[in-house]
Amino acid sequence: MLEPGMLVRHPGAPEWGVGQVQSRIDGKTTVNFREAGKVVIDGTRVMLEPVFDT
Repeated sequence: MLEPGMLVRHPGAPEWGVGQVQSRIDGKTTVNFREAGKVVIDGTRVMLEPVFDT
């Protein structure tokens, strides 16, 4: 379960770098990635990977 503030990676876009979860509403997760900016991701289609070591 992703929560605001958690750090994540997008498995299909490693070039985006590490992102921070901003919000999660109705299966949509808004993440602010270092290299891609703010992105809204459909949680039913993409499984974001939590990052524990930065």
